[in-house]
Amino acid sequence: MSRAVVYEAFGGPEVLELREAPEPHAGPDEVRVRVTAAGLNPMDWGIASQPEAAARFGISVPSGFGYDFAGVVDEVGAGATGFAVGDRVHGGALGRAVADFVVVKTPMEAAEWLWRTPEGISEEVAATLPVAGLTAVAALAAIGLGSGDTVLVGGAAGGVGVFAVQLAKLAGARVIGTAAQGTFEFLRRFGAEPVAYGPGLADRVRTLAPEGVTAATDLFGTETAETALALGVPPERISTIAAGPHPPGGVRAAGGFDASPDAMTQICDALLAGTITVPIAATFPIEEIRDAVTLQAGRHVHGKVVITLRPGPH
Repeated sequence: MSRAVVYEAFGGPEVLELREAPEPHAGPDEVRVRVTAAGLNPMDWGIASQPEAAARFGISVPSGFGYDFAGVVDEVGAGATGFAVGDRVHGGALGRAVADFVVVKTPMEAAEWLWRTPEGISEEVAATLPVAGLTAVAALAAIGLGSGDTVLVGGAAGGVGVFAVQLAKLAGARVIGTAAQGTFEFLRRFGAEPVAYGPGLADRVRTLAPEGVTAATDLFGTETAETALALGVPPERISTIAAGPHPPGGVRAAGGFDASPDAMTQICDALLAGTITVPIAATFPIEEIRDAVTLQAGRHVHGKVVITLRPGPH
């Protein structure tokens, strides 16, 4: 038997249960990963709590939980290519990540990702990269961000935001990030100039950048996108990840699946070079999954929340 976090009804953290489940095995063209860490994202508890969100991803109850994971390949099925037993890997598996084992297809299918984890990147950090890292890359690529830009980043202190801020700085842009006052010092560590979100945002941005902003990415809701439009930023230079397929004012929708094929390599290279870092706000053992999701869903955590898995009965 193995362990997996599951839920049988939609709801808050209280619906999540750690249960024993039959141990999965790698079939043809599949590899099995012994999971050592799983990174949490807002989409995880959004899917678990909102039936309409789950339906958009093709998920119904009962379901497993989580997307991002890291671990070690321990089974390789007949015909599977690209990976061998003992390979350290990280990736994504929709609704299956917070479990002792994840089985994924090779080559990767649309909702699955798997990459080797480079030496020098820990399991906990690797488990935070797929959703947040690739979403940040895609959000910045959608607006053609480059050197000389002044970019307004909405939700800059969140899980995607900390990647977007650092990657924007690495591209040579000036970064103004919206956040709560309590996160200002946290954001300054990454080179962002913080500004409080909420009513009056446009006026505060004008004060901070009287010469104007040239691009924007909204990583939480639509406030930053609407503010950028009001500031005269062309819609093609504004992206959003949380406004659905038809964001306001013709701005560009972006998501992790839009990232370029070499995006993960770029992220890992930057981590190894020390030009970006991943702040891990908290780690929880899998037995404390409800506490971990409660913390992450509160939207006040600075950085990523990671579930760690010590080997269970096997």
